[in-house]
Amino acid sequence: MFELIKNKTKNAKNDILSGITVALALVPEAVAFAFVADIDPLIGLYGAFMVGLVTALFGGRPGMISGATGALAVVMVSLVKEGNDMMPGVESAGVQYLFATLVVMGLLQMAAGVFKLGKFVRLIPHPVMLGFVNGLAIVIFLSQLGMFKMGGEWLPTSDLMTMLGLVAVTMGIMFGLPKLTSKVPAGLVAIVAVSLIVIFGGIDTATVQSFVQASGGEGIKGGLPSFMIPQIPLTWETLVFIFPYALILAAIGLIESLMTLTLIDEITETRGSSNRECIAQGGANILNGFFGGMGGCAMIGQSMINVNSGGRGRLSGVVAALMLLSFILFLSPYIEQIPIAALVGVMFMVVIGTFAWSSFRILHKIPLADAFVLVLVSGVTVIFDLAIAVVCGVIVSALVFAWQNATKIRARKTIKEDGTKVYEIWGPLFFGSVTGFNSKFTLSEDPDKVEIDFIDSKVSDHSGVEAIQNIVNKYEEAGKSLKLKHLSPDCKNILMKANPKFEEIILSDVDDPRYYVMAEGVGIQG
Repeated sequence: MFELIKNKTKNAKNDILSGITVALALVPEAVAFAFVADIDPLIGLYGAFMVGLVTALFGGRPGMISGATGALAVVMVSLVKEGNDMMPGVESAGVQYLFATLVVMGLLQMAAGVFKLGKFVRLIPHPVMLGFVNGLAIVIFLSQLGMFKMGGEWLPTSDLMTMLGLVAVTMGIMFGLPKLTSKVPAGLVAIVAVSLIVIFGGIDTATVQSFVQASGGEGIKGGLPSFMIPQIPLTWETLVFIFPYALILAAIGLIESLMTLTLIDEITETRGSSNRECIAQGGANILNGFFGGMGGCAMIGQSMINVNSGGRGRLSGVVAALMLLSFILFLSPYIEQIPIAALVGVMFMVVIGTFAWSSFRILHKIPLADAFVLVLVSGVTVIFDLAIAVVCGVIVSALVFAWQNATKIRARKTIKEDGTKVYEIWGPLFFGSVTGFNSKFTLSEDPDKVEIDFIDSKVSDHSGVEAIQNIVNKYEEAGKSLKLKHLSPDCKNILMKANPKFEEIILSDVDDPRYYVMAEGVGIQG
């Protein structure tokens, strides 16, 4: 809050106008995702308002927009359905289970922030990021195609042509206006201009009102969200039911939020706080659970609209959330007249701006494994969901990295004046390189005195420690003396705990290596 007040005059005009643009684009998205989850559209709008406001004020990435998302809605639909089955005959039982799940989900996300797990987003390789961006752009595009259908069928030709024409006008304004002036967001001008064309031109086309009614709601008008405790039995059975859903939702929400945060960091050339974002997302979802919202996470589409419209500060997110609430409370008759085509046109421009078109140019230039990961993550994001795609991409990248480094273990052999043979090890010693490490030693040919120098090697895991123990045992069984040099302190401790005899085998040197691990930008000795 202090940060918002301190920077209230910085970029205020752009933040306010950008926030209004984002709020207009949030309405159909929140309604659509509520429809996917099979809940009241107002629950989706309340969720978008609360998660948007809390993360704008307290999140780790100023300018990033959060709201109800499709990635979470896909999981929620199963939760709501099973919840209804658990309490048959009770109205909205599934929704009550959803609210309780959001509370547990929020606690898990806050715990991730408290224990500083957000920094692990840095382990996501760049090809995975590109695949995430491309996959999500395709998902956003495909989600907008539903706006051209009614009852699962494409609109009649005349209606379809009308809507496509309005979409083209919207995109044309957003493409051309920035070339003339950047003082007002092109998206907002496009929405207002197309709305006026439809209203005063008497054009018959789908509007926000008709879309909400088709989704099962009467309109977007409602009151303030009110406090309530989820009406479910507080039993062990209930916890067993909701916890897996809460864990999945928390993981998807954090992955999408932190990857969006990283993307916005790159675009704005600034740095957000991943752990702070985890805590804010968690707090927002807990609030949703107690105030009847759908819950949510960061939205890459709306975040891109905000950034491209000039929104950089927390004020843009606050304005977007408060405008969304004002739509619900006071401005619903006006907002409901906005043509869906205008909002679809804005989202199509987001797709064009989000997709990493450079991927096509670099695919044949980057390593084959990276190209495979990029395509894999894009495809899995479209077919399944973001969380599965990112996990698959990270696993494949890790396996490729392990395989490549497994072949990098080297040993330089020298003989001292006293006849001692020295093996100077170069490269990481871990589970993948143990076989290569073992093959470097010629026990039968070695003299009675042997040293292994680890000055250019790092023992990375227990497999590496075990390999050293096995080599020591083999040389001892052969009646030969073996000494170890330049081991890191942690490796020394592990070896000595495993067998006290290593205290005599390990040589102490003043130039022993010191390894450092970066944590939140601070070097910590390992």
